[in-house]
Amino acid sequence: MIVALDRIDFHILKKLVDDGRISYRAIAEETQLTDVAIKKRVESLKRKGVLAGIKAEINYDALGFEKPVFVQVRSDLSKNKDLLKRIENFEHVMEVYQVLGEYNLLVKAVLPDMTAIKDFIERLGSLDGVLDIKTLVVLEQLQKKNTLPASIMQKRF
Repeated sequence: MIVALDRIDFHILKKLVDDGRISYRAIAEETQLTDVAIKKRVESLKRKGVLAGIKAEINYDALGFEKPVFVQVRSDLSKNKDLLKRIENFEHVMEVYQVLGEYNLLVKAVLPDMTAIKDFIERLGSLDGVLDIKTLVVLEQLQKKNTLPASIMQKRF
């Protein structure tokens, strides 16, 4: 279901995406509403499922971790449910996606070093239900956006 939002809701989202710690008062000043009205709108965006949360973004490099590893997994579909439970229990797995294509799962993991990456890949590849894996080790992140697409913003304002 698509949630209908007005220009103030989009403005709030943009401000929160730009700075998750921005005060309701600062947004209120820009929108000429009260901070209480902004707080109610943010709570409404959360209830509607538009705003899933406001979280800290961790710099794993600063903590000594390698760049992320993406593993494409081709699995036996009849064993997917149990396989997913096992994959999600891996400590270093950050994200798991079901995808279309030659491989049906995409796993993102962050590990401390190449030895740990090798061990992780071996453990993942040996799980019951895994038919094949393909590993992609990130060398450098070239782009990352955490914004609303400009085309959506232009249509809404």
